Amino acid sequence: MILYTFVFFITMLAALLVRRPQPIYAASRQKLLNRVSLAAIFGVLFLLCALRIEVGNDYITYVQNAHEIYVGGITVTEPGYNLVVKLLFMISGYENFLLVFAFFGCVTIYIFLRSMYDQSKSFAMSFMLFMALGIYFRSFTTVRYYLALAIALYSIRYVLNRQYLRFVLVILIAALFHKSVLIVIPMYLFCALTWKKWFCALLVAASAALYILKDYVMEIALKLYPSYRDTIYLTMGVGIRDSLPALARCSLVLVLCIFCYREAIKDNKANTLYFNMTMLSFVLYTGGSFIPMVSRFGYYLITPQILLIPGIYMSIEDEKKRKYVLFAILTASALYFLYFLYTASKPGIAVLPYRSWLFTDLEWNNIEDVLTYTNR
Repeated sequence: MILYTFVFFITMLAALLVRRPQPIYAASRQKLLNRVSLAAIFGVLFLLCALRIEVGNDYITYVQNAHEIYVGGITVTEPGYNLVVKLLFMISGYENFLLVFAFFGCVTIYIFLRSMYDQSKSFAMSFMLFMALGIYFRSFTTVRYYLALAIALYSIRYVLNRQYLRFVLVILIAALFHKSVLIVIPMYLFCALTWKKWFCALLVAASAALYILKDYVMEIALKLYPSYRDTIYLTMGVGIRDSLPALARCSLVLVLCIFCYREAIKDNKANTLYFNMTMLSFVLYTGGSFIPMVSRFGYYLITPQILLIPGIYMSIEDEKKRKYVLFAILTASALYFLYFLYTASKPGIAVLPYRSWLFTDLEWNNIEDVLTYTNR
């Protein structure tokens, strides 16, 4: 817990130095400062990610799965992930699963940082939310999913620029690592439409109808994902109670959006898209709360809030209102980070306590040695 808090603050100090250069004469100096600061942030986050062992709810599952991929066993993981694992093991000459975690951590962190730097109105605020909401730390667990999530966030630029073919191609590449990302193609395009007030009311009605017809919806879902039938996944993350943190987060962001709608949302294409995503996620977390592991779909919609919130703040011209909004954002972020740290050691996340292989005697010759160590 202390380590994560320290990493949060030390990287945040570097993030505060990152800003877009305005005057022409200062451009080169600020660009250099940006590069140094971003490199420092990336270095700290990558090292913390790459040096971990047994950190993450499904760490051992990934180790076992990588072994099956290496020996040609039966796996349910996507072909892109399988190919990368095989290549990394072939380069290493043995089942170097530590390299697999390091590689995916490196790519995931880079894409997140690149997305925030290119697409946010305030990199520092986006980065603060990225850390405070636990997005970075949660990437220690579902490795494939968070790579797909990072790519989905990156792909939003193509939706905003109406480069729909590029958008679809990028998502198809992401699907090679986690097929759930395919859901963002209809969701993001749907959110890119112009929504009228009556349409928002219709969404609320649709949410109620979705819940009432949940048996029929589940049957359709199981036809699309037959591997989930009669498994434990049908009871994981099901119900409003399991979605309360996400619902609370969506509710607070929606309140902020309504409070600043005229100046920050109404005529802002990007903020409107992110606002629509938050609205749709609220519908999904309520009316679709019965869907197994609904958070996997909802996170594709609420993660862009790290771009929405800075976009709203930077659009506020009234200084007094701006201070109130900043105070609210910082307070909510601090409370959420404390909540994340409180839950970080619980099953389903398990990113605490942090362990590093630097201080471990790794004398492993085969998968059995690994399993013996991790199950000790």
